[in-house]
Amino acid sequence: QPERITFGLKLDQSKPIYNAFKAMKESPDWATLSDARKRIVESSIKDAVLSGISLEDDEREEFNKIQQELAKLSKTFGENVLDATKKFEKLITDKKEIEGLPATALGLAAQIATSKGHENATAENGPWMITLDGPSFMSVMQHAKNRALREEIYRAYVTRASSGDLDNTPVIEQILKLRLAKAKLLGYNNYAELSMATKMATVDKAEELLEKLRSASWNAAVQDMEELKQFARSQGAPEADELAHWDISFWSERLRESKYEINEEELRPYFSLPKVMDGLFNLVKMLFDIDVVPADGLAPVWNSDVQFYCIKDSTGAPISYFYFDPYSRPSEKRGGAWMGEVFARTRVFSNDKTSVRLPVAHMVCNQMPPVGDKPSLMTFREVETVFHEFGHALQHMLTKQDEGLVAGIRGIEWDAVELPSQFMENWCYHRDTLMSIAKHYETGECLPEDIYQKLLAARTFRAGTMSLRQLKFATLDLELHSKYVPGGPESIYDVDQRVGKRTQLLPPLPEDRFLCGFSHIFAGGYAAGYYSYKWAEVLSADAFSAFEDAGLNDDKALRDTGYRFRDTVLALGGGKDPLEVFIEFRGREPSPEPLLRHNGLLQTTP
Repeated sequence: QPERITFGLKLDQSKPIYNAFKAMKESPDWATLSDARKRIVESSIKDAVLSGISLEDDEREEFNKIQQELAKLSKTFGENVLDATKKFEKLITDKKEIEGLPATALGLAAQIATSKGHENATAENGPWMITLDGPSFMSVMQHAKNRALREEIYRAYVTRASSGDLDNTPVIEQILKLRLAKAKLLGYNNYAELSMATKMATVDKAEELLEKLRSASWNAAVQDMEELKQFARSQGAPEADELAHWDISFWSERLRESKYEINEEELRPYFSLPKVMDGLFNLVKMLFDIDVVPADGLAPVWNSDVQFYCIKDSTGAPISYFYFDPYSRPSEKRGGAWMGEVFARTRVFSNDKTSVRLPVAHMVCNQMPPVGDKPSLMTFREVETVFHEFGHALQHMLTKQDEGLVAGIRGIEWDAVELPSQFMENWCYHRDTLMSIAKHYETGECLPEDIYQKLLAARTFRAGTMSLRQLKFATLDLELHSKYVPGGPESIYDVDQRVGKRTQLLPPLPEDRFLCGFSHIFAGGYAAGYYSYKWAEVLSADAFSAFEDAGLNDDKALRDTGYRFRDTVLALGGGKDPLEVFIEFRGREPSPEPLLRHNGLLQTTP
């Protein structure tokens, strides 16, 4: 890794490249360049400056040392979290102790026990092993009736990597200290300002949005807590009046079951992958005037399950292609779902047959494979995921940008890149779209109306609480990167407690060391950027509200709005400032109101 960073810095601090871009900007021809080319030049200059190119030799040396040290610290942080997570194991031999865990969770716990040397472990008879890995931890928090077990696992989870050799406290302090030093070297007051230099938001705008959403979510979260206490009381829970952190997920799950009775597994027969994809392709045909057609055999594939598609415009001319790799293959494929580019649209590779190279994307999921005549059946969450990833793919494939460096998803600011993906998720709740895909794979029966209504209602279940949780992370991230003074009178945990008072109904436990496991900002790419989740939600909800305003039952109005979305958000790529692109589509700056309305939070604004 040190060699990679040294090489990256050498490239980023290349004077010949930097001087060439500067010469372009200062030349008399600057005015004749297209907006896209200007953005490429300006962002290349900015990236070089933020990589320390303008610093004097000794300062640049210090900057490079900081970069190396920060990379090392992030790696240490991540390794400590992994090791601390692995270190905790709790073996359970008495089934009464884990009463409430569903069969899948018991199976997982037995599987873990087997891998740790208890070779006769079974889901039915145990022994069972609980760890702090996400699926194991969550199954206990949501389903274990044993309150003492929930407390033990919760306390272990929120104190991960906070003691002994694996203590991340000094690592965090050093990371924050070095990030501040780096920002100061580059002429910024704090690291948050440096982070925002390449984003759509500013520190002030991000803080303003977080506060607006916080005040709108608070009363709803208070009501959520009241409802939870009443429900726990009605179930005879002795802890009902004094719910603790380790009670919230458990009682929330029981409340969700009693209110909506939606069992994800029971919905699978209504969502077969072929039907879902047909519905998705029909939707984008209607909205964006494109045809998605199978093109198997046109390109080699890496597995026989991989499908190849061509996207054609209204004249029948190909405009892009994509691979779809839908099924789980644990031995050769990581979990989750993602979209990536194979080729970007660019005129650099034009030839006598074509003026541009067409974009190619790949979209990868981990669906349950088909079995015999039974197609791949999906949970509703997986349906949302497919729509989400296809939103990313559309921005890559429908770009009209011929400059490869800013075509499709390239060159788009970090906090705007989730707009099309989250926008597409909204269509899963659109009646006509959902009813066109939700048909029982054996009987052809449509999804019952009462289940559709429950899916809609479940979308805003405990929305105030969920919103506050994300706002806590985002606010804490910004506070640590803008106001916290390393080595000052306030510790990182004081900041956590202070932010918690405004964003949590149950303040963190005094020994809570959640920060020691906050990998997003200390070992991932979200430092002073966690707010971008909410920022993108605001953009996507507001974009979808343009379709609501046009009329969700009016196909012509939807088409007109869809073409406008295609010609702006999906077509312009990174070649234009994302705020200008949004205004061109929406006719105004983004507003948080549609997001609050979609989450059922508008009426609770103080």
